[in-house]
Amino acid sequence: MRRLSTTRFGEIEVDEKSIVTFDHGIPAFEDERDFAIIPYDAESPYLFLQSASTPDLAFLMTDPFIFFPDYTFELDDANMEMLGVTDDSDILVCSLITVPPTGIPNMTTNLLAPIVINQANMKAKQVVLEKTSYTTKHRLFPEKKGE
Repeated sequence: MRRLSTTRFGEIEVDEKSIVTFDHGIPAFEDERDFAIIPYDAESPYLFLQSASTPDLAFLMTDPFIFFPDYTFELDDANMEMLGVTDDSDILVCSLITVPPTGIPNMTTNLLAPIVINQANMKAKQVVLEKTSYTTKHRLFPEKKGE
């Protein structure tokens, strides 16, 4: 077990085998390599990507296929090799969420740069997709009329 000090969750213990490692960090957070994935709750589609070394650094993520069933992309050979993927079923795809000051109804997710995790070895990478119409800000919930 590994003990993490977090701002959001307090002191927590996570199984060392559940720590996700980004060999090169996350863009803009290159020094952050190890993260724990913490479910928001058992019924929620949301997860936190909590830094193992920085207590106040946690990203909100989701499974993009829940909100965007047609979401699709191909992981190139270089990324497959870097992540050590030998079986496609080991891949977990998440997308980072932004909660704007206007609140939860206006949350967006980054489909341009998904987090790809090889669950067999817990290696991860934020992959920036090329030649795609996806952006960094796709609304999770449809706009209400008058917004």
